[in-house]
Amino acid sequence: MSRIKVVFFDAAGTLFHVRGSVAEVYLSHAEPFGVRRTPELTQAVNEAFKRAFRDAPPPLFAVSDPVELKQCERLWWFDIVHNVFYRVGMFEGFDDYFDQVYEAFSGPQHWALYPDTLATLQSLKEQGFELGVVSNFDTRLFTVLKGLGLTNLFDTVTISSLSRAAKPAPKIFRLALDKHAVDAEEAVHVGDSLKDDLEGARAARLTGLLLDREGVHQGQPTIKGLDEVPGAIAGL
Repeated sequence: MSRIKVVFFDAAGTLFHVRGSVAEVYLSHAEPFGVRRTPELTQAVNEAFKRAFRDAPPPLFAVSDPVELKQCERLWWFDIVHNVFYRVGMFEGFDDYFDQVYEAFSGPQHWALYPDTLATLQSLKEQGFELGVVSNFDTRLFTVLKGLGLTNLFDTVTISSLSRAAKPAPKIFRLALDKHAVDAEEAVHVGDSLKDDLEGARAARLTGLLLDREGVHQGQPTIKGLDEVPGAIAGL
């Protein structure tokens, strides 16, 4: 029998993805503010977002009050989105625009499950594994998971802004393990980031499975889809 008792998953990019692209969503909400969407602008926004998101500090906040926490999360994202349009072209009414686009990502309308997500999670549950999410997402993740029909499949959800720790730091993985009362050797973490998910899990002594749907991580042991997770666990 496998020693594994718990399977953790990253959220965005692993369980679900943005419908279309971030740029398409950003620009669809910007059009009422006079921004004209073009293929060139769409590409520029996508590139600017990747850079702004990569350069942003970890979403860690020294507050515990729920209202203050949500304000900190909002400001963190405001800086990223402002950085994007500072690079590609600012427009009037940006503050009102940001309120709309930030709220839009708090529900399921701009997110879509990968085709193999539900079947994999249900299979693992039927096999008796406990399931958890370990993500650097903010508190909007709870409404996204609910909207996508995933809430009841997970026993725990551990996010950076509530944990005051962000992947790849071992602390967030240890907090997730404590919720299940298991040792690191009894858990697997699945995610699409080499640094945050694979290397982070390994640093915390969990088994890491690197999800590489697009084949970009050459030279690394990977799985191509979530449907490979049960077999990978059985082979440990």
